[in-house]
Amino acid sequence: MGDLGIDTAVVPAGDGRYTATVSRDWEIWGPMGGAIASHALRAAGAEAGERRPTSFSCHYFGVADFAPIDIEVETRKPGRVAQAQRVSITQEGRPILDAIVWSTLEVEGLEHDDTTAPDVPGPENLPSAAELAGPDSGPPFPFWENFESRPLDWISPWPPTEPHAPRWRNWLRFSPTPTFDDPWIDACRSVILVDLPSWPAGNRPHAWQEPPFIAPTLDLNVAFHRPTSTEEWLLCDGLAPLSTRGLLPWTARVWSTRGQLLASGGGQCLYRRTAPPA
Repeated sequence: MGDLGIDTAVVPAGDGRYTATVSRDWEIWGPMGGAIASHALRAAGAEAGERRPTSFSCHYFGVADFAPIDIEVETRKPGRVAQAQRVSITQEGRPILDAIVWSTLEVEGLEHDDTTAPDVPGPENLPSAAELAGPDSGPPFPFWENFESRPLDWISPWPPTEPHAPRWRNWLRFSPTPTFDDPWIDACRSVILVDLPSWPAGNRPHAWQEPPFIAPTLDLNVAFHRPTSTEEWLLCDGLAPLSTRGLLPWTARVWSTRGQLLASGGGQCLYRRTAPPA
């Protein structure tokens, strides 16, 4: 089990440069994309002063190894209230990720909220994934050990015997530290949860056939709407209603137990054929 605050930490190296180490505790196919993106967000936060994270967009260029990475932050649009930064992550000179991060100070503005939270049971009324899977079934990747999970649409047995709707909904609480007072660290929770449901949702119509594909993420976009630091449990609601021409787009929303929309976003994945079993 990892700890989000520790595992996404960055170390200053001077002149907007930082280093970090990719933790194997966030392995899923390789390092989970949202965890790599969180290093970029943390580095941007270290340069943002009193501003809060507002939006995050990145493109993935390669799969990182579980080893040190280099991060460089450059201010692209300075401003008194809003600021844009470009963040690049490389590993031994190889490009891994480029991101644009907007941050802002608190400002006045118009207010409305026409969002409608999913009508689902709260986490306290659901069994955990560990209880549903049974005592002899551990998580398929180390990544899943970083959460307490309360699934809403559990499918058993797996793989299923028929297609299922391309939606993945799950209450998740990070372990061992569920929330963080630092808004930049806590925003990493939303980055990871928006990135998370692409394959779990998109694979559901096809998993019964056990197709020989994975779908790594090409890009990730996250908008931060409300602070999440008072919310231990977060509902990740992901949809992938279309899969065509070798591409898998998805959208995701992160909700509080009080029905507030905390973050939203999505991205696009590119299919890759897996090697046949030996």
